[in-house]
This record gives sequence, structure tokens and C-alpha cells, in this order.
Amino acid sequence: MAYQVLLICLAILLLFAGIFISYSRKYNHTDWGKKWLNLLDGINRWFCYKYHGLNADLIRLPETGGGILASNHISGLDPLLLAAACPRPIRFMIAREQYDRFGLTWFFRSIGCIPVERDKKPERAFREALRQLHAGEILAIFPHGKIHLDNDPPRKIKKGVIRLAQISGCQVFPARLEGVRGQGQLIMAVPRRSQARIKSFEPIFPDVGSTLLHLEKLTAYIEGRLHF
Repeated sequence: MAYQVLLICLAILLLFAGIFISYSRKYNHTDWGKKWLNLLDGINRWFCYKYHGLNADLIRLPETGGGILASNHISGLDPLLLAAACPRPIRFMIAREQYDRFGLTWFFRSIGCIPVERDKKPERAFREALRQLHAGEILAIFPHGKIHLDNDPPRKIKKGVIRLAQISGCQVFPARLEGVRGQGQLIMAVPRRSQARIKSFEPIFPDVGSTLLHLEKLTAYIEGRLHF
């Protein structure tokens, strides 16, 4: 009897696994270079569009070549939403303390994240980001540097995003995240069901010598003060 119950349970697990893989393949639209990452991409897109109600067209990125995706940062759900709305793999710059979380470093390394040591050697991450851009990758940055909500005290965004664009010759693609229910939360924002939205804007192509002007424009986009 126990043997029969075990077989039934195994059959149910295999059925759900088959459905799971089928949906993963259906929603996967990006080649991350490995089959298991492509399956995760499909799962993430299903999760963001169906569970979190993501309302966003695919962010307009160049079909080839490097680019910088810059967005506001309101929760721990943000990277999943951005990855779901991009037609290409994106490489996130991530704080070293998050990159080194127990059991997750291998995954962050697999998807090409760049760890940033804010207080020690941030230039190392800057050089790696430039290398990725020159290799034709899309780099995702939260230029506020950490979670920052609209009603928080004003916080200047990092100049590095414009410097990277100027040195690499790549465009900056501004985006704004809204509608996340778990704003301000890191882990708990992921399971809390939302009606998420991503607004994308015209690209910025920073020329040398106008850093502050481009920073002001980028800030206005990602903080919701410019709407075109």
C-alpha cells in the first residue's frame, strides 16, 4: 500500500514538473546561454506578469551592443520585474553584502552580477562594468545606490552611471518602477502580490562635459517628474 502511495505521489510530482517546465518554456523569451537559466527566465516572467500583474511592454533596448538600464529602487522585487521586462539578459550591479548572501553567490555569479564594495574598492566594480559594456552586455543599475521611496528624503543618484555611459559610449535607458505592494521591503516584497508597472523613457546619450545636466534628467525620469 505504501509503495502504491509513493508511486501516486511520484506521478503527481512528475505531472506538476511537466506543467512547470511547459510554462517555463512558453514564457521564456531570452537566451541566457544555459538551459536551466532559460527555464528560470520563463518562470520569472510568468511570476511577474501573472502573479504580480506586471503591466509593461518590453523595455526598448538595442538588439545588439552594450547599454545601461537605470531604474529607481523600491523593493527586493525590482530585479525580477526588470529582468521580466527586458528582451535581453541583463547584468546587475549588486552590493557585495547581497552578493555574498549564503547560498546565493553561485546564482548571482551564474547570471553575471557584478558585486560592488561601496566602502573599499568600488573602482574594481566600475572596471568590470566597463568590460561588460564593451563586450556588448546590458548593465542594470539602481543609481540611488539602495532602496529609495518617493516620500523619502531626497537622495542624490550616483554619478557613476553617467561616467560609465560617457566612457563606454553606451546609451542610458531610464525606467521607473511603480505599483509594488511591498515597497521598502527586501525579501517580503517578493511574495506580496502587486499590480506592478514599469515605465520606460527615451534613452539618454551623455556627451562628455554635461554630467550634471544628464544626471538631473535621469533623476527626473526615475523619480517620476518627467513623463515623456
